[in-house]
Amino acid sequence: MDVNEYFDGKVKSISLQTATLPATVGVMDVGEYEFSTSKKEVITVVSGQLNVQLPGETAFNPYNAGDQFTVDADEKFNLKVNVQTAYFCTYE
Repeated sequence: MDVNEYFDGKVKSISLQTATLPATVGVMDVGEYEFSTSKKEVITVVSGQLNVQLPGETAFNPYNAGDQFTVDADEKFNLKVNVQTAYFCTYE
C-alpha cells in the first residue's frame, strides 16, 4: 500500500489492490481541485459531497454519499469540495 498526498496535503489517498482492480481510498479537504486521469476511474463518494465538473461539461453536479461517477482515461475533471469528503476510486 502506498500513501499519497496532493494539493499541499489537502487530498490524501491510500492505494490498494482489490480482488479485481487497483483502487484508492481517500479524503479531500474543502477546496477546488483539478485531476487528470491515466486510466478509467470510477469514483464513489463514501461520506460528504463532491461537486463535479466532468469532461465536456460546463456545470458542476453534486454527488453525495453512495453516488458514483466515471471519468475515462486521459481526461481532466474538476471538483469543488465544500465539506471534508471520503471517496473510493477504482482504476480500469
